[in-house]
Amino acid sequence: MRQGVLSGALWFALLCPAMAAWGAPAPGATELLAQAESIRSAEPARFSELIDVLQKRRDELEPRQREQLAYLEIYRQGFGGNYDAVIPRLKALIDSAQDRDIRFRANALLVNLYTKTRRFAESLRQLGTVLPQMDQVKDPQLRVHALVEAAYLHNEIGQYPLGLQYAERILAEHPDSRARCFAEYLRYDAMRNLATLPVDKAPLHAAIAHCEGGGERLLANHIRVILATAMASENKRTEAISVLRSHLAEVESLRYPYLAVLFKTTLAELLFERGELSPAESYASEAIALSGAVGTSTQSLVSAYRTMYRIAERRRDTETALVYYRRYAEADKAYLNEVKTRELAYQIVRQETLEKTEQIQRLGSQNQLLQLQRKLENKSVQNTRLVVVLLTMLLASIGYWAYRTKRTQMMFRRLAQTDALTGIGNRNHFTTRAERLLAQSARNGTEVALVMFDLDHFKTINDRHGHAAGDQVLVQVAALCRQLEVRNGVVGRLGGEEFALLLPGMDLAGAVEVAEDCRRRIARIDTSATGNRFPVTASFGVTTTALAGYPLARLLSLADRMLYRSKHEGRDRVSAYEGGYPLPERRTGAQDAGDAHRWQAQGQEA
Repeated sequence: MRQGVLSGALWFALLCPAMAAWGAPAPGATELLAQAESIRSAEPARFSELIDVLQKRRDELEPRQREQLAYLEIYRQGFGGNYDAVIPRLKALIDSAQDRDIRFRANALLVNLYTKTRRFAESLRQLGTVLPQMDQVKDPQLRVHALVEAAYLHNEIGQYPLGLQYAERILAEHPDSRARCFAEYLRYDAMRNLATLPVDKAPLHAAIAHCEGGGERLLANHIRVILATAMASENKRTEAISVLRSHLAEVESLRYPYLAVLFKTTLAELLFERGELSPAESYASEAIALSGAVGTSTQSLVSAYRTMYRIAERRRDTETALVYYRRYAEADKAYLNEVKTRELAYQIVRQETLEKTEQIQRLGSQNQLLQLQRKLENKSVQNTRLVVVLLTMLLASIGYWAYRTKRTQMMFRRLAQTDALTGIGNRNHFTTRAERLLAQSARNGTEVALVMFDLDHFKTINDRHGHAAGDQVLVQVAALCRQLEVRNGVVGRLGGEEFALLLPGMDLAGAVEVAEDCRRRIARIDTSATGNRFPVTASFGVTTTALAGYPLARLLSLADRMLYRSKHEGRDRVSAYEGGYPLPERRTGAQDAGDAHRWQAQGQEA
């Protein structure tokens, strides 16, 4: 998984190579533009003053230099983080600029801004317009910077093989010192996530030295984090801690919150693994305090909360452990949602690209056929048969593409209705089918039963044995649900580890029997394929329309309360709502935490 990315300010700095050779302006203008270009990220206050001076001397500038000044003014505004205001101005410059290199520069910057604002689909589309223009720009360093944006974006959306390819392509282009430093960072970032870092750490040390020699301390310390994590994976935690601690003061002096959070969460993890709880707690707390400046859906925040939870658990402080565990679970969910959003954006744009390619091919084929048809119309009657053949081919082509379009529509409909992991209906699809079935049953007077169940201690399975093991359990449970589904019934995954079965024509006793059968089958699930053996159980809640009526919300509510009755009474059981007695309240956090400890002990025994 990724440990972090660079800020907008740092990436902006890369997109502004010197452009002093773009013309001979009035005295002083060239020097001012060159100076502004050279200090834009190193001395932001002085850079801003130079832009103000150049704005007042705008009349002295040539048209190309005015476009350059407009770009630098937009850069200044974006450097401050005001991305939403910058994007419309940048688009206007792209439309109005006459200089090809300025347009290319602005387009590359737009890729960066879309990535910073998490608009990954638009960023990918924009990159698709920038890369084909590379051979048309005059400055070779601008081409390198476009490749940097491509590598950065693909690393951001989890496409590390492509990010690595772009980074190595940059290094092959013999870039300037700054671009080489970026390329080294992007290459090792991708290699870390692909688990292909070199065994010999000399190249990492060389990359750090190169970046420091060029004044790129921020990038040097990002590579230093990669080096420390690689050392830790080789059980060299003491050396890794030393590498990070010796440069922590330098990182804090940079006043770049994301890197400080990354350093401190990494230190907290390493110190906890070495048993130094107090300094680990201090670094994790500082990282959490800084997280407001870097966002709430980062892996660093997930790591910090996880470390705090584990520290409290090690100290047997159950109440504090429960508080941090909940925060860890929320942060982990937000991070995973962010990852899924990136992956979905990549798949959407990839599909759009394929469809455009197919459309171009289809139009090309149709155009060729029409041209042939015109030639045939000018010939004698002897060519009539050829015209018929061509028309038949055209109709067949249209029919084929209509068939392909229909299949594409059906594929997207299936994706929208199906849970990607388990292959059964998702919550929206389950709700739609269930409401339709309940309405029909209400008209016919047919009784319908609802069975809901939730896997016990599923979070513990994920934390102890990994998400891959948890995913295999979910897939096996979904397969059991499909085996139990009765005729015209509805099965769905409501979210996380929660499932539901809607059983038409079944009374309460029959539904309880189905639930008991399902519970026993779940308890018999073999987890050895995950590489670990641990128990899998579920708690069930059952109700019917005879007791709850036909509104789906009422059925779900009663079944959910019965599910929590099962949780309350010890889990791994079935509770049915029979009416006439109070419903249970949800369990307290301390009770759930205690059960989780007991479940872990059972898993160790298994």
